[in-house]
Amino acid sequence: MPSLNLAPTALMASFAGYLFLKKYEPTDPPLLASLLLIPPLIIALLHEEPHGAFGSILQSYSLYYFGLLSWIITYRICPLHPLWKYPGPMACKISKIWLTFVGSRGKLHLYVKELHEKHGPVIRIGPNELSITDVSLLPSILGSSGMPKGPRMMPFTMLDSSDSFSEVWDGRIIISRTDRKKATVKNAARGALINARDLKVHAESRKTWNRAFIPAAIKGYEPMLIRRVAQLVEALDARTGTSVDLSQWLSFFSFDFMGDIAFGGGFELMREGDKDGLWHIMERGLYLPALTQQIPWVIGFIPYFSMAGKREKDALGKFASDQAMRRLREGSVHNDLFYYLMDAKPADSKPQPLPLVVSNAVLAIIAGSDTSATVLSNIFFFLLSHPESYKRLRLEIDETFPLGKEPTEPALLSSLPYLTAVIKESLRLFPPVATSLQRAPMVGTGSKVLSESFVIPEGTSVVVPPYTIHRDPRNFSPSPDKYIPDRWLAKDNDPEFVTNDDAFIPFSMGPANCVGKNLAMLEIRMVVAHIMQAFELQFSDGYDTQRWEEDMKDYFVMQKGSLPINLTRRAT
Repeated sequence: MPSLNLAPTALMASFAGYLFLKKYEPTDPPLLASLLLIPPLIIALLHEEPHGAFGSILQSYSLYYFGLLSWIITYRICPLHPLWKYPGPMACKISKIWLTFVGSRGKLHLYVKELHEKHGPVIRIGPNELSITDVSLLPSILGSSGMPKGPRMMPFTMLDSSDSFSEVWDGRIIISRTDRKKATVKNAARGALINARDLKVHAESRKTWNRAFIPAAIKGYEPMLIRRVAQLVEALDARTGTSVDLSQWLSFFSFDFMGDIAFGGGFELMREGDKDGLWHIMERGLYLPALTQQIPWVIGFIPYFSMAGKREKDALGKFASDQAMRRLREGSVHNDLFYYLMDAKPADSKPQPLPLVVSNAVLAIIAGSDTSATVLSNIFFFLLSHPESYKRLRLEIDETFPLGKEPTEPALLSSLPYLTAVIKESLRLFPPVATSLQRAPMVGTGSKVLSESFVIPEGTSVVVPPYTIHRDPRNFSPSPDKYIPDRWLAKDNDPEFVTNDDAFIPFSMGPANCVGKNLAMLEIRMVVAHIMQAFELQFSDGYDTQRWEEDMKDYFVMQKGSLPINLTRRAT
């Protein structure tokens, strides 16, 4: 066999490899390894190198990889790319690896905000991804006429590539592959809320979840909430006169309450402390998925490597699986979330597949505890940082619930205007999901028309960053970065404030918004009112308030640091 001309052959092979990668985007490790290792090896073996086989192999691999990277980079930054005209950092246009690095520090929300301030409302943050802050486009992205959840960033998914769900959704995978089974759209339709990209499947799933959060269902959760709030006040009361990490106790509370709602009980962090490290497992368990959401093609390689957050990610998946299995085995004495997802079903319906049960368990754990604890901690941080706001809220609560009258009536709590303004302002400044509301055109539709002059081609993901939108002076002014609850109390024609309700999306919007919003608001109102009624609070001596925002991390959901305070029991 004649010797190959190594350089042009390696470059042509790299071009063929690039075309294959571009069309099929494989994530299977053996296939990727074969594509990267075998062609240059064959070329080297068919080439006669005067300096020996090693020199031929080294040259072949160098040329092959150089060509492969060159083809990829050239296309992504050239005018032939459909997103070529949109501004953004060159590093983002070339690869999501840069965004992965930014995300590893937990400051993705700040980086995206800086990019929008520099480049405008539509920016390119990935080879095939845009970030959009134009509020007029939100209905076409998130609304009822919008797009389904997009690829590459889906949280908590656990379906294999052979399913009717795309494997690129594995970017935020929590459940290990060994725990997964096949699941089709038909059996995924009921309950698989977070995974469903097909709009019809999502609508069917949403019906099931909606039943768990109708007013009658929330009314059934109230006794559990009241009991847990009373337990929180009792635990804090036992620690008056000392420095208390309020952030930690709010985390314990929300975790215990989530256990009641989702699994019929079983969690007692407020009573026993976090002796098993459950809260640490949950928060650290989100770190690795927060990175792989940007580069989902690495998912298949993770089992072969030891990396930061992997152990906690696996532990979180196992914990969710154990809790789901316990709930299925033991049942519950009250109608919890699993009752509506699994028990309240027609007698002839098929059992929900175990992988979907576990996926729902992960969603309940994170959405039902981590976000609520962070929102509550933010509220108290802002109140203690603004004494006038603190005094004003305390007066409103005292007038509505005089000392001795427990603030447990949902209707009265929701009628407090300043309490609502305080909550909304905290949610505006630190929305629970800061950057990762993602959508994309439905596969097979070709494109999505957002406006007369703006069309999103198929294969393009669109990210809506609430943190950036909430701090845009076009939506909230003056001083969009400052805590001003009064902006929510101003009349529509008040020239002092600009408050765009359409731009306020802490719970997302449209058919895929937060299904548990009403319960979350009741929980937040009741906790704030109880603590304000029971205690005088102030920052512990020496606490640097700058630390709060510095410690805030964006790992899909916002995660907080410690909040040391001193508690004094108010006179009754």
